[in-house]
Amino acid sequence: MNIKFVVVGKLKEKYLKQGIAEYAKRLSRFCKFQVVAVADEQAPESLSTAGMERVKEVEGERILAKIKPREYVYALAIEGKERTSPEFARELADLTTYGHSDITFVIGGSLGLSPAVMKRADTAISFGRFTLPHQLMRLVLAEQVYRAFMINAGAPYHK
Repeated sequence: MNIKFVVVGKLKEKYLKQGIAEYAKRLSRFCKFQVVAVADEQAPESLSTAGMERVKEVEGERILAKIKPREYVYALAIEGKERTSPEFARELADLTTYGHSDITFVIGGSLGLSPAVMKRADTAISFGRFTLPHQLMRLVLAEQVYRAFMINAGAPYHK
């Protein structure tokens, strides 16, 4: 199985890099894991609505360029469906059972995801109604993917 995160922007915070590296190491026993970062667009605080949409559009084009047709895509979005960890684990197991061995998670930039990325996604997933920094979401998502594999392996980690 291949798990890929397509994310916007470079990660600068050392503690987040270290956390993601730790989960990447743990995930290596279950899957091939990679993080693909695309450049973020400059988005000044005083950006108009049209300007914000343009930023999301440009970032969206960069994201879509990193997704292959056969990949099953999760878009992380507040309006997505919330799942429990066991539900998420079952969903990942079912995907592999039905022939989806390439699973991609997309985390947008600070303005979110473009309509084109949302359209390409096979499903949208939400980690709740909180607004979290997109850089922190990488670590949270990596932990939840690892937790899903551990649940499916019957390991006690998830309790």
